[in-house]
Amino acid sequence: MSFFDHIDELRKHLMKSIIAVIAFSIIAFIYMDFIFHEILMAPSRPDFFTFRILCKYFDFCVGNMNFTLMSRTMTGQFSMHIMTALITGAIVAFPFIVYQIWSFVAPALHPNERKNVRGVVLGVSVLFFIGILFGYYIIAPLAINFLANYQLDPSIQNNFDVTSYISTLCMMALGGGIIFQLPVVVYFLSLMGLMTPMFMRNYRRHAILVMAVIAAIVTPSPDMLSMMLMLIPMLLLYEGSIFVSAVVYKRKVKEAEQI
Repeated sequence: MSFFDHIDELRKHLMKSIIAVIAFSIIAFIYMDFIFHEILMAPSRPDFFTFRILCKYFDFCVGNMNFTLMSRTMTGQFSMHIMTALITGAIVAFPFIVYQIWSFVAPALHPNERKNVRGVVLGVSVLFFIGILFGYYIIAPLAINFLANYQLDPSIQNNFDVTSYISTLCMMALGGGIIFQLPVVVYFLSLMGLMTPMFMRNYRRHAILVMAVIAAIVTPSPDMLSMMLMLIPMLLLYEGSIFVSAVVYKRKVKEAEQI
C-alpha cells in the first residue's frame, strides 16, 4: 500500500471510532438524568457504596458533604450535559476504538508478532474498565470527601462550579484507567527489549517510593487509609508487570535458543 492508501485506511478506522463515540454519546445524552444523578453525583453522597463499606468495616464514616454545586454561566448546565455525554460515549466505546487501532496496525505485523500480541484488545479493555472502577469507587470518593470538607476558615463556604466537580471526578476515574495500563505498557516494552524482569526487580524499591509519592498526591486526604487504598493496587500492578515481563523474557530466550 502507498502512503496515501495507508492514510485512507486510517481515516476509515478513525471514522468508525468517531461514529461509535457519537452513537453512545447520543444514548448517554438521552439518559443523562440517570447517569448524572445515579452515577456522577453518587460519590458526593454519604450513602455511596464505598463510604458504607469503609464505615462498616474500617470505622471510617462520612457525614454530609460540606459543599454545594453551582452553575455560574448561562450555558453551564447544557454544556456540561454535552461534555458528560461525550465522555461517557468515549468510555463505553473504548474497546471498539482499541479494536479499530489494532485492525489498522495488525496487517503490518509478521505472523509471529501478531501471535505475541494476541488478545491485546481484550486485555487493554479489561484493564481500562477495572481502572475506571477503581478510580470511581476508591480515588474519587475519598478525594471528593476530603476536598469538600476542607476549610481554611469556618467563614469560607465551599460553593463549587459543577464543571469543577465533574472534571475532578472524570480525572480521577480516567486516571485509574490509565494507571491500570501499566502491565500492557510493560508487555510491549518487554517485547521490544526495552524492559526486563531483572531491571524491574532491581529497581523495585525506587518504584515503590515513586508509587508512594503518586498515591500521596492523588489522594489528598492526610489519613493513611486513603493512601494505602491507592498504593496497594499500584504495588500489585507493578508485581503483575514483573510477571508479565518475565513471561515475555523467557519466551524470547527460548526462541533465541531454537535459532
